Amino acid sequence: MDVVRDPHRSGLVQPFSPARVVGDLVLVSGQACVDERGAHVEASFEVEMRSSMDALGRILAAAGCVFDDVVQTRCYLGTYDHRDEFNRLYLEYFRAPLPARTTTAGGIGPLKFEIDAIAVRPGAVR
Repeated sequence: MDVVRDPHRSGLVQPFSPARVVGDLVLVSGQACVDERGAHVEASFEVEMRSSMDALGRILAAAGCVFDDVVQTRCYLGTYDHRDEFNRLYLEYFRAPLPARTTTAGGIGPLKFEIDAIAVRPGAVR
């Protein structure tokens, strides 16, 4: 099993792997709007979501994947007040067939958005 890291967050020191590759699966830990050390960078909902999605994209790329390879996401919103904006932005990154998705709100401290994902590496049987 390989560990995959975000090359832009090489100084991140947290007690988890940013992503693990197991066979054809890439399991990506929650990505949030944080600096290279893992400290939350507070911003608007859109900025936090785009930062999280950009980090997810970099980790997918490091594992040889793209957003189209994602088969499941779990999305965490700080509040459902941003649900419509979330859905609009989400569709900028994912297209049909959309990944299976769970979305919940609350319980993520000061974060406005976080996402984790499972991707299937290209060439794998789907």
